[in-house]
Amino acid sequence: MPNKVRWGVLSTSQFALKLAVPAMQKSEWCDIRAIASRDRKKAEEAARAMGIPKAYGSYEELLRDPEIEAIYNPMPNHMHVPWSIKAAEAGKHVLCEKPLSVTVAEARELQRVQEKTGMKIGEAFMVRTHPQWLRARELVRSGRIGQLRSITGYFSYFNRDAANIRNNPDIGGGGLLDIGCYPITTSRLIYEEEPTRVVSLIERDPEMKVDRLTSVILDFPSGHAIFTCSTQLVPYQRMNLVGTKGRIEIEIPFNAPNDRPCRIFIDDGGDLSGKTISTETFPVCDQYTLQGDLFSRAIRENHEVPVPVNDGIKNMAVIEAAFRSAESGRWERP
Repeated sequence: MPNKVRWGVLSTSQFALKLAVPAMQKSEWCDIRAIASRDRKKAEEAARAMGIPKAYGSYEELLRDPEIEAIYNPMPNHMHVPWSIKAAEAGKHVLCEKPLSVTVAEARELQRVQEKTGMKIGEAFMVRTHPQWLRARELVRSGRIGQLRSITGYFSYFNRDAANIRNNPDIGGGGLLDIGCYPITTSRLIYEEEPTRVVSLIERDPEMKVDRLTSVILDFPSGHAIFTCSTQLVPYQRMNLVGTKGRIEIEIPFNAPNDRPCRIFIDDGGDLSGKTISTETFPVCDQYTLQGDLFSRAIRENHEVPVPVNDGIKNMAVIEAAFRSAESGRWERP
């Protein structure tokens, strides 16, 4: 049996309780030992419901627990860096939800703390560890679709609830930070290079002021990536990787289901009705379990985490450039 890493969860966010934490509890390398909330009753209720041994009524209490080796930080976006810094300074490794920060400057401060403390800190882009994305990258590297020249993507859902944190611009809400970051990180993963310039159009909600419809073009040395994300359209997501001799379509690229197989389609372009498309199917897995396992193994085996802080800085630089471009109306350099 692996020597499991003892984890503490910083907050009782619904996302953490419904998706990430149950998945990590199924992991071979993660032992969820504690959970904290600013409301002790909430922490105790969550701990009881999920079979977590310890509950704390403040985040500071959890960080002082000498048993805890690593922190999972699923707090609202504007709290990611401040509490990841506090965790690292308390001697804890940190898996921080995406986006790692809300500005490049903030992410660089986190990097400085990581260098000073020696703690492992990573961004929780679970898609980067899913077998379908690793296979897509392998197929592109092998030349299966010729030279990759274009990536197109779409990611949307509908949420006009003014009370939802995703609709509060003051704490890092809006579509680009919440979901636009996914086509950015996966495009960078597949091209294996950084975009040299970015141009975007952003439409904001007239009342809530968050970006609700965003379209972005990323100009990479090898080709283009183009995506649209929206928080006020029908739920949909898809990614297409298009090369000179074929294309790869990822059916459910981001919210990969944990209860049924995933599929990617490989098309050589021989028939526009799809007769020549081949399908690769991936066995049922939970990408949050995989992410927890790989991060924990990086701690135990002392190697790099799946998505390190430096990668998070590069992703944030692209996001910042997209925001700047929407204001300037020009291409902007990350």
